[in-house]
Amino acid sequence: MVIPSIQPRTNMLTRALVSVASQTEPAAGVSIAYDDQRQGAGPTRTRALRGVTTEWTAFLDDDDVLLPNHLALLFSAAKETGADVLWPWFEVIGGTDPFPHARGVQLKPDAPHIFPITTLVRTKLAHQAEFPGTDITGEWIADDWPFWRQIQSAGAKFHHIPDITWHWYHHGWGVPGTSGNTSGRPDRW
Repeated sequence: MVIPSIQPRTNMLTRALVSVASQTEPAAGVSIAYDDQRQGAGPTRTRALRGVTTEWTAFLDDDDVLLPNHLALLFSAAKETGADVLWPWFEVIGGTDPFPHARGVQLKPDAPHIFPITTLVRTKLAHQAEFPGTDITGEWIADDWPFWRQIQSAGAKFHHIPDITWHWYHHGWGVPGTSGNTSGRPDRW
């Protein structure tokens, strides 16, 4: 289980770790990296990923919570489908689902697609990619999509499970003037 974190989120991280420990299919280990340089979740997640040596890597943001069947469902689907990347759906806590149209939709090659970071991926593929934190202008960007495009280019098979297996917490922060989630924003400590 890979979790990026920042010091102000100690209570959230503890809640996330309790949810990892409560899995019916236990995680083999947890790799946590702290962003003490304000690089954002992307580079921090990449550092935590580099410490993983298991066949599979699961991702979780420090402010989110897994339901007890999360890993069991993903491992079962991996075995059934032969997929390399599996992602379930979520319930938003403290906001609304920003992507209801994407639930249950399988990834199509070369098509824009939305899915969250809370996934299961073969580690050998994940190690071939990295999460960016900023673009060339220095502006913060969503770090998930470039990572998944790199894995897709390496030939990964993706599979979506529409079951809700985790809680995605929104905290009332987001683009100025709107609510949302900013787990990876280095400017939103």
